[in-house]
Amino acid sequence: MNYAQTTHFLFNSFPSYQNVGAGAYKEGLGGITEMCRRLDNPQRNYFTIHIAGTNGKGSTSHILASVLQQAGYCVGLFTSPHLVDFRERIRVNGECISERDVVNFVAKYKDEMVALGLSFFEMTTAMAFHHFSERDVEVAIIETGLGGRLDSTNIIKPILSVITNIGLEHTALLGNTIGEIAFEKAGIIKPEVPVVVGESAPESNEVFDATAAERGSMLVYADREWKVVDSEPSGEWMRYHIQRPRDGRTQILDLDLLGCYQRKNILTARTAVSVLRHYTPLNISTRALVEGVCTVVESTGLMGRWQRLGSLPRVYCDTGHNAHGLSEVVAQIRAQEYKKLYMVVGMVSDKDFDAVIPLMPHEAYYIFTRASVARSLSAEELADKFLHEGFEGEIAPDVQSAYRRAIELADNDDFIFVGGSTFVVADLLSDK
Repeated sequence: MNYAQTTHFLFNSFPSYQNVGAGAYKEGLGGITEMCRRLDNPQRNYFTIHIAGTNGKGSTSHILASVLQQAGYCVGLFTSPHLVDFRERIRVNGECISERDVVNFVAKYKDEMVALGLSFFEMTTAMAFHHFSERDVEVAIIETGLGGRLDSTNIIKPILSVITNIGLEHTALLGNTIGEIAFEKAGIIKPEVPVVVGESAPESNEVFDATAAERGSMLVYADREWKVVDSEPSGEWMRYHIQRPRDGRTQILDLDLLGCYQRKNILTARTAVSVLRHYTPLNISTRALVEGVCTVVESTGLMGRWQRLGSLPRVYCDTGHNAHGLSEVVAQIRAQEYKKLYMVVGMVSDKDFDAVIPLMPHEAYYIFTRASVARSLSAEELADKFLHEGFEGEIAPDVQSAYRRAIELADNDDFIFVGGSTFVVADLLSDK
């Protein structure tokens, strides 16, 4: 099989959350554990950092990868979902796994993966672990797919665990309360392995405190270690003035990820760097930290986080898609200056619309559309939900036509946002 045939096989032979949603979620780690045993447990051949959370885990993963690359390490990065190409999920020093390596891995192990009944994500996880070992990676940053406790990535023994934040997401699978979801995320906390939590909150803190104490793991809350005292645009970066409350130490960091919600992720990443410096074998200089945070996009290839696509009119896209993430994105939109706001929006069918729709800007003109994945809600159904609540807009059959319509309607001093779903952004960027 060539690369196109191989990826077609993967997406059509293994259940993927991208296509079927909750039906792809498998409880238990037996399948991935056995597959990795057959691969001689490649995940044990390098240091790992494990990252979970409702939002921000992708940005935090990429920030840490960039910093570690600047520190001179060979760094693996496993994230999901991809936007344009499956290979984005598995990178070494910012370079995607090659098409040949994907083809060869599947050709060699597909019969075993089918026999074990692996899910799409389990298969991808095994491929990533194997690739990192083959490429002599020194540190791999591993992002969970869904939850944590029963996530396929949770067979690793990391040197650091990171939980960015907790919000209500995937409640059918993870629980209906913040405490229940925190319990699932806390499943990545390993005995005597330090853990950084990005955002403290009473209901989730109770779970994290108890789990860390039970497992003898040092627990650090990032928003207690560092505070953003000021932020301002600085050329192609956002400049953050941060301060450590316990001793008043200050530091300036220029981050090339521009969304205002990154103020939380920069504190999580900064705290993680401190813990890695003092409690793990890794050596990370201040230079590596400063240079790493200002070259995240260049070093890692991250896309879709408050990404600018046009200037006249201004066009931005963002992959924020749940209530917790969309509230941050909408705050960013409201901070812009514009004459009129256009929103190109699509969403998946299992979205919590009661939580999401009230967050959306009511004054905007919407172009409702549908992404190309099977889980997407039809543009007509999405429009009905919004128009019923008094929003104004029209329908376009696909993301590209919706985007073209927005460009046609907008003047140079207007603002266009594209998002609502990771898959909407993926469709848009696929044609760029």
